[in-house]
Amino acid sequence: MSNMGMYFGEFFGTMLLILLGDGVVANVVLKDSKGNNSGWIVISTAWGLAVAMAAYTTGWVSGAHLNPALTLGFAAIGNISWSLVPGYIVAQMLGAMVGAILVYLTYKDHFAATEDADAKLGVFCTAPAIRNTVSNMITEIIGTAMLVIGILGINHGNNGVGALSALLAGFLVWSIGLSLGGPTGYAINPARDLGPRIAHAILPIPGKRDSDWGYAWIPIVGPIIGGILGAFVYQLFTNLWV
Repeated sequence: MSNMGMYFGEFFGTMLLILLGDGVVANVVLKDSKGNNSGWIVISTAWGLAVAMAAYTTGWVSGAHLNPALTLGFAAIGNISWSLVPGYIVAQMLGAMVGAILVYLTYKDHFAATEDADAKLGVFCTAPAIRNTVSNMITEIIGTAMLVIGILGINHGNNGVGALSALLAGFLVWSIGLSLGGPTGYAINPARDLGPRIAHAILPIPGKRDSDWGYAWIPIVGPIIGGILGAFVYQLFTNLWV
């Protein structure tokens, strides 16, 4: 597979991830949607399924990282060449933006009908339940470390999961959302948060608020730290077990 093919795989997979992931948030929080007020279990379940569907679609092309934190974590322990990292991250960011735009087009009438500007922003990006910089950062670090540890564990050769790996990755994200998602909405992915946040800023959404740029750096920096930390923690423990 050529580098451009792998980059397109990351673009397309991340676009699908955000279309289905941000799509469920729109379904739950926007006025007059069929899924309005259906709750956190619906959101976390659909995000897990979104990861699985996107991974099955493009995993055979690029590995379906769909997440700069995962790409950086893998590169840090030698699971992917550093030369691929910039292209992967750019593709993931662009895919996330396009996915968010598709969600807007799908729910355009519901954005117009919804008066709550915070809910409209929440379709695109995360926000903390309690705003505390240190706590929010720690939450994102822990959640992303768990993501990377889990994915490395699922795909360890001794498990022999084969084609089930994408489905299990979806279960992992579902578990993280249910267990660790409450404080910050579990971005655990810089592209998942920043790409749609940019889309929110540029789209002609009626009655929208600012895009909360004061918080935006936390779901970027926290996942990057957590992704690299998680990769090294998993490598450390597997080296001790062998």
